[in-house]
Amino acid sequence: MTLATLAVKNIARHKGRTALTALGIAVAIILFTLMRTFVLSWTGAIDEAASDRIASRHKVTFVMTLPRKYVDEIGQIPGVSQVTFANWFGGKDANRPQAFFATIATDPKTFLEVYDEILVDPKQAEAWKQNRRGALVGDRLAQQMGWKVGDKIVLTGSIFPGEWDFLVEGIYTAERRTVDRSTLWFHWDYLNESPTVKQKDQVGWIVARISDGSRSASLSKEIDKKFEERDVQTLTMSEKALSQSFLGMFSAVLTAIDIVTIAILAIIVLILGNTIAMAVRERTSEYGALRAIGFRSGHIATFVVGESMTIGLLGGLLGLGISMLLINGALGPLIEENLGGLLPHFKMPPSLAVTALVIAVGLAALAAVLPARAATKLKVADALRTVE
Repeated sequence: MTLATLAVKNIARHKGRTALTALGIAVAIILFTLMRTFVLSWTGAIDEAASDRIASRHKVTFVMTLPRKYVDEIGQIPGVSQVTFANWFGGKDANRPQAFFATIATDPKTFLEVYDEILVDPKQAEAWKQNRRGALVGDRLAQQMGWKVGDKIVLTGSIFPGEWDFLVEGIYTAERRTVDRSTLWFHWDYLNESPTVKQKDQVGWIVARISDGSRSASLSKEIDKKFEERDVQTLTMSEKALSQSFLGMFSAVLTAIDIVTIAILAIIVLILGNTIAMAVRERTSEYGALRAIGFRSGHIATFVVGESMTIGLLGGLLGLGISMLLINGALGPLIEENLGGLLPHFKMPPSLAVTALVIAVGLAALAAVLPARAATKLKVADALRTVE
């Protein structure tokens, strides 16, 4: 009998206890992957932010607007190659008012140039540019709402009251997660020229593409300095920083998720530590016999740690299997369909699966440290006299 077969027999000695322990680990891994997928879905755009894009907003707060003429002035700054702008609209579909999605007014002529990761049929893009009431819709939003090119839709404005008519001229997808595929983009001119809009020639934020990404910080300072003596001042930052500022409003939620995640990892250690400690106490006489016939204390420690890591591996694999079916197969598509504006990419990445498995095995080894140390400290004579 080899050391490996002996370890397997030890694990299988109490099948019920081993199964329940592995199941407990699996549940913890499911919760862990679900929490981290939620966070990664929310923060994914930060990791993929373009290094050659910077954004300017009102210095005081994001909800305050900037003069439209700032767009042209920023475009004249050396080092800025392209510039566009956007304004949050806050519209809802009159037929499905419970559905949430982003509706943003922009300049079609420059928008697709600055955000070149957007993929749309050239004919559809041109049609969108030509039709002042045209709408460019993300493929996920189109699927969620059942829209197709040529559909007429009516949105009810919340920030800008009234009913607004649009014609779906194009459906886009994106190469990177920096662009939400559950957004409706439309002409800023259509919004600005409406008689119901009180503040004319105002934009929410300005996005500039720069020729050299390494100059992001210096150009941001130069833009802010240009307007520091104006009545309306700007705060310019990289695209990554802008995304992080959005998430700053939800920092308490993300902190709570991190705390819960740590608690889940602690549960794994406690579950395994208790199981392994029980196994060590039950096998005291066996360990004494092994020491008596020549096994060293290091061998005993290997038995204990190896058994714990094997249970951790089994529980981790079980949890990952269930997580992939739950998140990628069922929950993910449901969330993307109904909450695409908030969580547009709710899928568990392969890197998270690997991390979860490593954590399950690594924490299993950690949980076995104290029981293994106790086993190696046993005196042979005392261990042999122990009655199970």
